[in-house]
Parts: sequence; structure tokens; C-alpha cells
Amino acid sequence: MTPSSSSSSVQKTFLKYQHVLVFLAPLAFVLGVYFLAPTPDGTGTGYWLEYWWLFIPFVIGATIVNTVGISGSAIFVPFLIFIFPLLAYPLEPETLVKIGLLSESFGLSSSSLAFIQHGLVDRRLALSLVLGGIPFVVAGAFLSFVIPEPVFHALLAVALLAAAYLLLKADLSHDEPDASGESAVATDGGLPNDATKPGVAGVRTAENGTVTRADRDGNGYEYSRGGYLERFANYSIGGVFQGLAGFGIGELGIISMLRTNVPVRIAIGTNHIVVASTAILASVVHVFGGGLVPGGHTMNLASTPWNMVIWTCPAAATGGQIAPYVSAALDTGTIKKGVGALFAIIAVALFLMAFGGF
Repeated sequence: MTPSSSSSSVQKTFLKYQHVLVFLAPLAFVLGVYFLAPTPDGTGTGYWLEYWWLFIPFVIGATIVNTVGISGSAIFVPFLIFIFPLLAYPLEPETLVKIGLLSESFGLSSSSLAFIQHGLVDRRLALSLVLGGIPFVVAGAFLSFVIPEPVFHALLAVALLAAAYLLLKADLSHDEPDASGESAVATDGGLPNDATKPGVAGVRTAENGTVTRADRDGNGYEYSRGGYLERFANYSIGGVFQGLAGFGIGELGIISMLRTNVPVRIAIGTNHIVVASTAILASVVHVFGGGLVPGGHTMNLASTPWNMVIWTCPAAATGGQIAPYVSAALDTGTIKKGVGALFAIIAVALFLMAFGGF
């Protein structure tokens, strides 16, 4: 067996059983947190079960955001600002962003594997976007340690208003691929239009840069990877907000891909990889980076509310697996209108908080 065929076999097996991995990863995380995380003295069963109820809203939130391909923290952070204090206590901005990012990392990673399995991720495009966004995500994460809370709320409101506008403007309907594109793929002997070969097995790039792709169901897609400059502009601005507030890169990114004629299903799938990767990076900075900023907040492992994230992270991973089924069963346009309206309402409330309205 050649190395390439061996690699393809490993990839195929990995994607086939990705559901198992998705649920083993949160389990490993929970066990690691339970046995290794620094927690307050005298913690017992009551400490770990205190916030079990967070599992429910985070499953619902993760399902919603993964259905339309945006950042989980766009739902998680407002929930922790407005709803959580009514049931528990107010959280500091840097703490709620950290919870949102950690949870989002699991949810989007889970959903990303599902999209890869279906052959709906352009990995070359995703890699270029992740690499381009890294410095902006890191800068935004460090900025979160030093900005005052009212400024944080105002910036969060701006990001949500932009996300609402872009979400309502974008056509995220999961329409079927163009019939002519499917025919071109099906009659082209160079493309293995085979439902058992997900991912790169159904992709070919022509000399002129045109990408022809067959997903796992045999649907055909044809597009160009051009438009890097516009995507870089959107992903850089979104990257700053991703590091600062836990969302932004997904909302701005999906619009830039649709504007540069990337098919909607490929755009959503690819965007999941970008948002998941940058969320993981931002989470690492938020957990470990506080001590590196002079005058910034002291953020470290001990300050993380582990009894919350052991519920929110598995919940987000579960929602990420539910999302593909929801997107197939429901009208995505209806979902995005509801989410966009919710963002606008939350943004108004955040502006009032920032300027002392309540």
C-alpha cells in the first residue's frame, strides 16, 4: 500500500467514525478538568454539579449558530451577560468571553468534522484564511485584558449590529447545487464522484484556478478561489473582534466568501474551520495570556470557572452534531432572520449598559 493510499484510508476511517471522536473529546476534556484543573479548596460534588442547567441553553445555542455557520459566542456571550446573572451572578467580561470561546471551540470543531465528512470544506482556502487571521485574533484577545467594561459592551454591541446586518443580508439558504455543475462533475472521468470518498477525493483545480468539487452525495460545485484581498480585509477586522469578544470572524467571513462567489454550502463548511481554529487560538490566549499584559487582568487556569465549562463545552459539541440535521429539516432563512433580530435587540441593550442606561 502506498503512503498516499494509506493516508486516504486513515482519513476515510477517521471521518466515518467522527461522531465517536466528537463525543470522546468532550469526555476527555471533562475528565481532565475534573482531575487536573486547579479548583478552589474543598470542592466536592456540589461544586461540579452547580451549573448543570447550562447544558440545555448551550445545546440550543450551539445548534442555532452552527446551522447558519456563525460564531457560537455571538449567542453564548449575550446569554452570559443578560440571562446568567438572573440565575446566578454577574461575570466579568474577560471571564464570560473565555467561557464562550472554550465552548465555541468544541461546538465548531464538532460541526467542522461533519462538514468535512460531507466534502463541503475547501481546506486550501480555510488554511489561507486561518493563517491570515491569526495576528488579528491574538491582538484582539490581548486587547480584551485592558479595555474598560463599558467600552467592551459598546464594542460588543457594534459587533452584534454588524453581525445582524450581514446575517440578514446574506443568502444562506441551503439550495441544491446547480444542475449543470452536477452534470459536469458526473461526466468528468477525472473526478471520482463517489459517495464513499469524502473530502479531497472529489476535488480538482484547473490551471486557470477553477475548482471543481464533488461532495459525498455526488453534488457538483464549481468556483474560483479568487478574491483573497476582500476576504483578508473582512477576516482581519473580524479576527480582532473574534479575539476581543469571541465572535466576528464568522459573521464577516461568510459574507466575504459569498461575495467572491464561493457556493453557499462550501462557504459555510469552510467558515466552520476558520471560526473553530481561531476560537481555539483565542481561548488559549484568554486562558494563559493575562499575565503577559502590563496592567491587564490577571487571567490564568485557576481563574477559569471549571464547574461551568465542563457543562458548556460538551453541550456545544452536541449542538454541533445536531446542526447539520436541523439545517436539512428547517428553512435556514427563517432561522437567520430570528437570530439577526435577536442580535439587534441585544445590541441595543448593550449600548444602554455601556452608556449607563441600566
